[in-house]
Amino acid sequence: MSRELAVAQDTDGEEKGSRRPNPIDVHVGSRVRFRRMLLGMSQEKLAEKLGLTFQQIQKYEKGINRIGASRLFDLAQVLSVPVQFFYEEAPANGAEVTQFVPAGFAENGQETSIVEFLKSRDGLELNKAFVRIQDVKARRAIVDLVRSLANVDTVEEQASG
Repeated sequence: MSRELAVAQDTDGEEKGSRRPNPIDVHVGSRVRFRRMLLGMSQEKLAEKLGLTFQQIQKYEKGINRIGASRLFDLAQVLSVPVQFFYEEAPANGAEVTQFVPAGFAENGQETSIVEFLKSRDGLELNKAFVRIQDVKARRAIVDLVRSLANVDTVEEQASG
């Protein structure tokens, strides 16, 4: 290994100065995106309220750019949440917080996948539209349709859930 390459690597074998986003920055960005989408706000509208470009909002949401304390405070104000909202369920030292929670209190894998689905655009839109359906029979029919499309056995699903 060349001397330059050896110097450019840290103890974990990763290159120093690598442009991989910090897991906390990615998490905070995803919470910004989640809340923005929950409010039905576009990146452009959020950027306008903060005096930024939508490209800056994109970089914040992806965790590429770190969000400073004053900007995080402004985001909390515009998105109507406390600053702590952005850190809920944040990874600790690169590991999920739930790994340090006593057994019985941590989310199971299925609950985590549900939360991830609800954070997605499709999941959020589907959920918003579904809760607007007033007819109980229609809602039940939609659930049955989705289960059949996903090849999920209703009895099996009810037993595990």
